[in-house]
Amino acid sequence: MGQIEWAMWANEQALAAGLILLTGGIVGVAGQFRGWQFAAYGVAAGVFICLLEYPRGKRLNKGTSMERTGQQCLTVCVKAFGPVTKNYYVRAVLHAVLSVPGGFILPTVLGCVSLGIASLIYLAAAIRGEHWEPILPQTETKERQGESIKQPPQNPPPRPPAEVRRKRAEDVEGAAYVNPIPVTANES
Repeated sequence: MGQIEWAMWANEQALAAGLILLTGGIVGVAGQFRGWQFAAYGVAAGVFICLLEYPRGKRLNKGTSMERTGQQCLTVCVKAFGPVTKNYYVRAVLHAVLSVPGGFILPTVLGCVSLGIASLIYLAAAIRGEHWEPILPQTETKERQGESIKQPPQNPPPRPPAEVRRKRAEDVEGAAYVNPIPVTANES
């Protein structure tokens, strides 16, 4: 059984928290809540968190992961900040600090709590020695499975095993039918 990669969970949690914080901030500003400045902060923090967390990192154990649609340009931006974005201790502290002002107004409380949970998960990932690695585009292309098939199956599924199937006349050398019962000289 494989080891849990906490960073993958933290990334999903932080992205969801950023979206919740953004939505709560929009509601707080549009609803003209008292202390709407905190809601405006929630909008700005939500956008920043979503931009930071949208590019997925490469899985460390297997080295394979599915990248999100259009994450290449954001991966370059996040990668440009170097050790600040690569280190999960920094992300844990950053998310903890960004979550505090969201607790002062009701529409952003849920985003604040979600971001605090993401901060704790990033801290667990950092303690276990994980770090962010970008998913870079693959230069080699794999051969498609369909192009490697020479002769498609002739029988509809379910197909019997190859030994049991009847041979086609073109595939059998010599006679079209081979008698499975040998003919002896006494019987003829």
